[in-house]
Amino acid sequence: MAPYEPLWRRIRREIQAKIAAGILKPGDKLPTTKELAEQYDTSGVTVRKAIDLLIEAGVLEGRQGVGVFVSDTSEQDS
Repeated sequence: MAPYEPLWRRIRREIQAKIAAGILKPGDKLPTTKELAEQYDTSGVTVRKAIDLLIEAGVLEGRQGVGVFVSDTSEQDS
C-alpha cells in the first residue's frame, strides 16, 4: 500500500513531471488555479500551495494579472 501523499504534493509532482517530460515547456502558461482545482477536485488553496512552492523553487514564474508560466530556468534541478 502506497503511503499517503497530500494532494498539494501530488499536484506539484505532476507539474514537475510534465515539465521534465517536455509536455510543459519554458514559457508555457499553466491552467488557472480554478481550472486546476476542478481538474484535481480540490480547493484553490491546495492548488495555490503547490504552485507557490514551485514558484519559490524557480520552476514556475507568476506574473501579476497574467498567469503562471513555466520558468526559462526550469531545467535546473528542482
